[in-house]
Amino acid sequence: MSQQPENISRMSEITFSVGLNDNNIPVSLQWDADDHPVKGKKTCKSVLIALWDGDTKNTLRIDLWTKDMEVNEMNHFFFQTLMTMSDTFERATANTGLSQKMREFARQFAAELQLKPPTTGGK
Repeated sequence: MSQQPENISRMSEITFSVGLNDNNIPVSLQWDADDHPVKGKKTCKSVLIALWDGDTKNTLRIDLWTKDMEVNEMNHFFFQTLMTMSDTFERATANTGLSQKMREFARQFAAELQLKPPTTGGK
């Protein structure tokens, strides 16, 4: 049974909208967050959501990307996600040594892929 959080002073909402084609493949992804400084829906090409279910002690995942996301973009997305996960792990656990090993893995991942700088402007 889930425990109820104590002392909630306010709630904030994050929403995602997924546009699917006839084959149920995402062709558009939009998101919005109450606390984001830019109001209204924003587009993105990929989203990875991981949720920890404290009752079942299991991770639930939602991994989506649009069909127009390029491989180089996905490579950068994963590299940056690995790096920020390392930072989050360090803040959450204070395990600096293992966090550093995670960052080193991410750098090896980038080197193996020979990452090219991401392009901007939709090109």
